[in-house]
Amino acid sequence: QVQLVESGGGLVQSGDSLRLSCGASERTFNFYAMGWFRQAPGKEREFVGAVTRSGDITRYADSVKGRFTIFRDHAANTVYLQMNNLKPEDTAVYYCAAPYPVVPDTTWGQGTQVTVSS
Repeated sequence: QVQLVESGGGLVQSGDSLRLSCGASERTFNFYAMGWFRQAPGKEREFVGAVTRSGDITRYADSVKGRFTIFRDHAANTVYLQMNNLKPEDTAVYYCAAPYPVVPDTTWGQGTQVTVSS
């Protein structure tokens, strides 16, 4: 089974940028569309964005549209979430998941914490 590992989280100030990475243990990951999700304290996990297997089509939640960008590097078995103009409400644990849409067999990463201070 593919294993996913997120990295790149941290503590930043409002308006800053971060790039999260989601690395896969196997090249089969490249055959999956994948998604990014986040969960803030006391809230349910929510969809952030997704990218197709080829990487040429993406979609985003309205709350991040225009600020976040997803792209993937097939050679590196990695998908990225570029987050610009971060806001305090973006504070959450961010997870990548494959395949997307989510099914019972979807693999989730362990999550990476993003904290945005005002």
